[in-house]
Amino acid sequence: MANSTFVFEPEAGVAYPVNMILNTSTDFEFTYQALNSNRTPFNFVGWRGSAQMAKSVAIGATFGAVATFDVSFYNPGDGKLKIKLDDTQTKNLKEGRYVYDILVHSPSSKYYRLITGDVLVYAGISSTP
Repeated sequence: MANSTFVFEPEAGVAYPVNMILNTSTDFEFTYQALNSNRTPFNFVGWRGSAQMAKSVAIGATFGAVATFDVSFYNPGDGKLKIKLDDTQTKNLKEGRYVYDILVHSPSSKYYRLITGDVLVYAGISSTP
């Protein structure tokens, strides 16, 4: 399980960049901890989130989500959240470069793009017995 800690300033309007590597046919999990600008944990109590991944394609090509992550705030008072895909969701992904983002929805009904980045998907060489 990989993880990343970052400063979240909602009013700045800038998503934090985090790139990831994902292997097909495996469970995937990535955790994050958001901090306030004074480096204390951000409070996500009452927030909701969503995240999707799409194939990174040339300008003008079809662009649509190929996977939807499960987003959970597993320790919201400490600014902790995680995104997950299970092995059945990663099984049919094609090797290549993808993009993803995580949107969060505050209790006051404001949406913020929290994280954005690239996902490198590897199919692997070896097969299971």
